[in-house]
Amino acid sequence: MSKVRTSLLVITFLLSAASHYLHFDPLVQFVLSAIAVVFVAGFLGKATEHVAHYAGERLGGFLNATFGNAAELIIAIFLVKEGLYDMVKASLTGSIIGNLLLVLGLSIFLGGTKFKIQNFNQSLAGMNGSLMIVAVIALFVPAVFFNTHTITVPQTQTLSLIVAGILIVAYIAWIIFSMVTHKDILADNVAANEGEAHEQPVWSKKKSITYLILATVMVAFVSEWLVGTLETLTVRFGLSEIFVGAFLVAIVGNAAEHSAAVLLAMKNKMGAAVEIAVGSSLQIALFVAPVLVFTSFFFGNTMDIVFTTIELVAIGVAVFIAKSIIQDGSTNWYEGLLLMAVYAILGVSFFLI
Repeated sequence: MSKVRTSLLVITFLLSAASHYLHFDPLVQFVLSAIAVVFVAGFLGKATEHVAHYAGERLGGFLNATFGNAAELIIAIFLVKEGLYDMVKASLTGSIIGNLLLVLGLSIFLGGTKFKIQNFNQSLAGMNGSLMIVAVIALFVPAVFFNTHTITVPQTQTLSLIVAGILIVAYIAWIIFSMVTHKDILADNVAANEGEAHEQPVWSKKKSITYLILATVMVAFVSEWLVGTLETLTVRFGLSEIFVGAFLVAIVGNAAEHSAAVLLAMKNKMGAAVEIAVGSSLQIALFVAPVLVFTSFFFGNTMDIVFTTIELVAIGVAVFIAKSIIQDGSTNWYEGLLLMAVYAILGVSFFLI
């Protein structure tokens, strides 16, 4: 990281801490914490990118998605602890559509302005598309049963725990499938620029891992400070919890994915960029959401996995357009623009409800 960026990281983190512990106005706390999360998430993305260099591109994309989701997961755990389940589910929705439409769209668009056509592994794109459909089914089925049958709260919670358990097993099986048994088939063998020099990491392996741990801890602190301001913010400005969760929290939490995926796409490494954006959405739907259900169970009040109609529509639309665009294993700037256009339409819809 440059000295300027490092200085901004430290300054914004300290200002956010001061605003929290000195009890500044909640709006000031939110703004400072949101800015701090962006810089800390950028630091997290940079650290993950360096660790990914030593781990390999395929595993690196997975690590990038995993640690990129650290901000969302930590924010969501604090929301669960506060009992703000509607905002939790909205933030999960926002993370899924944000990664599929905004992060992926921006990566494809900016990468496409530099390279006319960008290619990546078509088999991996197809598998990712199938997994996204499974995620939609897993979220859609409980909502249909809940809205069409008389189901008690304990039954809903039991159904949610069972579905969450199945999704976690499916996600672990996907990791084994993609990283072990079929890793050669799903490897991104599409070359970048033949004349492009192989970049060497600035940090050593030990320093990269240390910074990764430090960045994750910083994200945890800033996330807690950010969550503490949300309830006051929604009341003061008359915003709905679903809009705050789906767009404000999700955009801030997606900062790490934005930076990493866009930088890789502009280096003509679209396979890795897709792996981060789509892989992150899959991880949210198949792992993070189920983990939060079990987390709420241990807190003593199980969160159901029943999403609202507009949330399901948003996720379904995002999955449909994203799958349509990546399934052929190639992208161009106009396809990225289409993804961002759909994200803008959903954003306006969420704001007006």
